[in-house]
Amino acid sequence: MSASRPLSVLDLAVVRPPETAADGIARSVRLAQTADAHGYTRLWFAEHHNMPHIASSATSLLIQHVAAATEQIRVGSGGVMLPNHAPLVIAEQFGTLETLFPSRIDLGLGRAPGTDGATLRALRRDGSEADRFSTDILELSGYLAGPSRIPGVNAHPGQGTDVPLWILGSSTFGAQLAARLGLPYAFASHFAPQMLAEAAAVYREHFDATNSLQGPDAEPHFIAAANVIAHDDGAVAAEQRRRAEDQWIRTMLGRQRELSDDDVTALRGHPAGQQVLDMLSRTAAGTADEVVSWLDAFAEEVSADELMLVNLAPDEAVQHRTLQLLAPRA
Repeated sequence: MSASRPLSVLDLAVVRPPETAADGIARSVRLAQTADAHGYTRLWFAEHHNMPHIASSATSLLIQHVAAATEQIRVGSGGVMLPNHAPLVIAEQFGTLETLFPSRIDLGLGRAPGTDGATLRALRRDGSEADRFSTDILELSGYLAGPSRIPGVNAHPGQGTDVPLWILGSSTFGAQLAARLGLPYAFASHFAPQMLAEAAAVYREHFDATNSLQGPDAEPHFIAAANVIAHDDGAVAAEQRRRAEDQWIRTMLGRQRELSDDDVTALRGHPAGQQVLDMLSRTAAGTADEVVSWLDAFAEEVSADELMLVNLAPDEAVQHRTLQLLAPRA
């Protein structure tokens, strides 16, 4: 039994102490190879900065490393935070990736900085760059698909590679922009599910194929993200989910001090802890049949064309088993 929609994977490239970054990246490669072998459509990494437990800050480099270690799966960004970069540089990076791995590269684009204010300043940004997100996308598209919107300036490599662009978001802003530009849209419901249904409806209602950056034959394509843990033993999946939730509470509420196990247990019943757990409300944990049934119902609820799975299990062995049990192709 497999899900009725195509399945893809968002790898958060987590580094778990006492691991090194190299350990975390090696685990991402192993998981990518399992996803590749079992028919998942795409594998994305997200740009984050100044986060010691996430190894995907140099997103394009990690994409290159994983694409070289896999054979068929599409590899891309989910996403590159475009306000942190010049569109020409991103076009050159992803044009190079597409040249190295033809028809296997995706370029998902986000508007948030992916970091805090101090780090934003270290990136030589002041936050106003987000205001030109839509025009930067148009410039980027020109470099990749042509013609360039800046006469005499082209991306080499990049020009003519037509790397697929995706808009990412967690609100109706991204949905409206993706619809207006006629681009596919992915919603971050794995941690920000509040506006999922509204964004999905806005995207489909306002999708404009006539002005699409993909051309007049473009059709809407909506991805919804969900957290998953699947195991042969439902009790194991439930225990893994609880551990993952506890880690989220530690991460979100323990920034000023180290939380004990008793602190975390107490916070589960506190409004602050409940708010964190609500972020993970789009989570399925259980046996393969239970998770597939949940995924199909979830996809129907928001008319998703594809589902992006976040492998929430803390243990690597359970992460691999999750991918195997939910595999589009056994």
